[in-house]
Amino acid sequence: MSNFELGGDILIEQAAQGDSNAFSSLYDTYAEKIYRHVCYRVPDRADAEDITQEVFIRAWRAVGRYRNGKTPFFSWLLVIARNLVADFYRIRKNHALLDGDAPYASGIDIEKEVEASQKKDELQQAISKLNKVKQKVLIMRFIEDRSYPEISRALGKSEGAVRVLVFRALMDLKKIIGSHQGSEIQA
Repeated sequence: MSNFELGGDILIEQAAQGDSNAFSSLYDTYAEKIYRHVCYRVPDRADAEDITQEVFIRAWRAVGRYRNGKTPFFSWLLVIARNLVADFYRIRKNHALLDGDAPYASGIDIEKEVEASQKKDELQQAISKLNKVKQKVLIMRFIEDRSYPEISRALGKSEGAVRVLVFRALMDLKKIIGSHQGSEIQA
């Protein structure tokens, strides 16, 4: 158990009692990881930021109901994030966005945004070609920024097995991306 996990339990208890400073420390610890998780699933950076913010608003409102020890706090936050991402797509499906001028008005560099979006899409497509376990370990390790011991516990595998799985997944991903780029060059 890491030093944060020990101190984190205390922070969670304090936050559950309404201590906003304790919750602020939890936010500082987990916000970037939650953002990366959401950003991987939502194409627009502003939407990902909004969803991440909403995760922590909902967590603050519900932290008193969180049961320490039953589920790790980060996993609890991920459940909230997954639900909000699902809501985002459900709402988006029901309400088509027609405001095509919005990106121009906000001063966003459209070319950079399009290029970043294409690279993200290519990476997601490449990851989707891996088997489910390899997909899961890559997402847990690099998107959710989980440690090897955390992944080990979540998957019920030894830490060594997880390290090998991550390595093999990265090698497979490299082959997939390499073959995809090779086919673009030939085309």
